[in-house]
Amino acid sequence: MIQYTIQRIALALAIVVVAISALFCVMIALPGDPTSVLLGPRATPEIRAMFREQMGLDDPVPVQLVHFWGRILGGDLGTDFFRNRPVSEAVLNALPHTVALVFGAIFWSATLGILLGAFSADRRNSVLDRLTGVLSVAFIAAPSFVVALYSLLLFAVVLRWFPAIGAGEPGDIVSRIHHLVLPSLAIGLAWVGYVARIVRASMLEAMNESFIRTARAFGLPRRRVTYNYALRVAILPAVQVLGVGIGGMLSSAVFAEIVFSRPGIGTLIYESVSARNYPVVMGSMLVAIGFFVTCALIADLINASLDPRHRTAR
Repeated sequence: MIQYTIQRIALALAIVVVAISALFCVMIALPGDPTSVLLGPRATPEIRAMFREQMGLDDPVPVQLVHFWGRILGGDLGTDFFRNRPVSEAVLNALPHTVALVFGAIFWSATLGILLGAFSADRRNSVLDRLTGVLSVAFIAAPSFVVALYSLLLFAVVLRWFPAIGAGEPGDIVSRIHHLVLPSLAIGLAWVGYVARIVRASMLEAMNESFIRTARAFGLPRRRVTYNYALRVAILPAVQVLGVGIGGMLSSAVFAEIVFSRPGIGTLIYESVSARNYPVVMGSMLVAIGFFVTCALIADLINASLDPRHRTAR
């Protein structure tokens, strides 16, 4: 297990380095001059040239990339030239909101998905099983921004059960959770379908395993065999899917944060890309990619600890 953990951590670090380096090159290649946005149309060519030199935009791309990673390794994410503050400050202020949003989506995905999948497998080929399958596919097909808009219209505007915008009062946990319900549901609903289908398929496969047949032979109740033994095995693929699904949830968080006017990494990246604020974009993406890779790594290690076969499968 120790050797497997070291290998996965090394692979995760390599993925972060490659992803951030590729993203840096793409950002540099985008059309548009950030100095024009920062200084305005009335800035003289001399001032623009001086500012470009200060930002290091005149250096070759490989040199800029080396300087970028040098600052990262030194703990410096750069400076937000629009607000004259460290990028790390902007990112750390936005990160808790996005983390809460993603984990709220994971809660919906895991809770509803596992319940629907187990319920469907327990009633295989019944009308309820087919109905659950239709609901799962419908959840998968519904885009997160459409779910966000309709949930905002129904639950916030018509029924007024939940607030429409904002992230809640600072320091008030109840208010934070109340503001979190709708956006997290909008993101997590699609993954409810994925988890439900995977749990159902895994449970049906587990029901044919020898240890399940042994439990049945000992006369254990059917529900105990299904939910205490088969479900434990069926949850493992769902953990892996949710770990990988963090990336999809982060991308969906951009729409949710914009629709519900929530602060977060998604909103910060959207505003920074629109303004060609390269330091903030790169700092935000570095944290977002690191968060995604870390969650996928944790899910991988959990699977390997629960099922030793995963340690030798790769």
